[in-house]
Amino acid sequence: MSPPALPPLRLGPIVVDPPVVLAPMAGVTNAPFRRLCRRYGGGLYVSEMITARAFVEGNAKTERMVTFGPDEQPRSLQLYGTDPGVLGEAVRRLAGEGRVDHVDLNFGCPAPKVTRRGGGAALPVRRGLLRNIVRACVGAAAPYGVPVTVKFRMGVRDDVLTFLDTGRIAADEGVAAVALHARTAEQLYAGAARWTAIGELKAAVGELPVLGNGDIWEAADALAMVEAAGCDGVVVGRGCLGRPWLFADLAAAFGGKEPAPPPRLGEVGEVMATHAQLIAAWMGEDAAMRDFRKHTGWYLTGYPVGPEVRRELANVSTLTELDDRLGRLDPAVGLLPGGLRIRRGHTNGPRPVHLPHGWLDGARADAEGAAKDDDDFGPLHPDADAFVSGG
Repeated sequence: MSPPALPPLRLGPIVVDPPVVLAPMAGVTNAPFRRLCRRYGGGLYVSEMITARAFVEGNAKTERMVTFGPDEQPRSLQLYGTDPGVLGEAVRRLAGEGRVDHVDLNFGCPAPKVTRRGGGAALPVRRGLLRNIVRACVGAAAPYGVPVTVKFRMGVRDDVLTFLDTGRIAADEGVAAVALHARTAEQLYAGAARWTAIGELKAAVGELPVLGNGDIWEAADALAMVEAAGCDGVVVGRGCLGRPWLFADLAAAFGGKEPAPPPRLGEVGEVMATHAQLIAAWMGEDAAMRDFRKHTGWYLTGYPVGPEVRRELANVSTLTELDDRLGRLDPAVGLLPGGLRIRRGHTNGPRPVHLPHGWLDGARADAEGAAKDDDDFGPLHPDADAFVSGG
């Protein structure tokens, strides 16, 4: 398939070329992983989600998550929250202190601990609150020239779709782009992403750049999504787990070139070792090995490696031990047929969405114009802005 003719993706002063964005993934897209992915090509590499209130209140763990590499440009960060004032203050500090170049807002997290409190994928149901949050963040970032984008899902479930209204509200409030994970919160990660919804969103928001997310496992998928949906770029999540070289494939594909063949196991082992070393330099060897273990299964997915070897690699405790285990792999072994498309990361779903009591009654009232104030729908859960993580 020939690459679609796409103009440069512009987010304020940031030019994203190729038009590829690393999706924020909790516990994954930390500074070492972003650095590893950047080695393979251009694009925008977004941090794992941080909670606005945790940042404003000086939480030590959150402060560490805001750290970027000295050579990391642009510095892109995703924020979660439900309070316009707190989110606006977080953006004001991050932008005013020169700590970020781009802010993305999370309205797509389907985790029950988030949605049952009215956050994440549940929040767009309350259109007034959504508008106030986006307005506060765009306003706080504007004096510093920091673009704000919004990422969201299609809705809570098929009979509560909010993505078109969310896109229109975001466009009205001056965001630089919107990104749609083309599944509902109820779907979680099951079934096929509905790329047609991305096209509907593009039609609804006019000239505003729209990014599509969902089921990009290899470079050809990105070209197919852009061709099918008419979107302006793609967001890659689970497809790059254990496959950071996907970004090189995407750069080649959007540049009209053929991606390189999948690496053999020897090359994969070298990438694994580099990844572990980057994490160790960032957080220390003990913590690094605990963090790295979850990646080993993703790297080996699709390669004919026995269960005993997989268990050993999933339990390494030192860099030396990792090197020893990797040295036992047959470097000439290649990826099995269809190995690129084996799903990695979350596969759960569908599952009923946990929501605050009366949440959807408020949605209907808002849509019908019967209620003008979000307060009519009842308050958010008092812990809605607690220190949470999600993706």
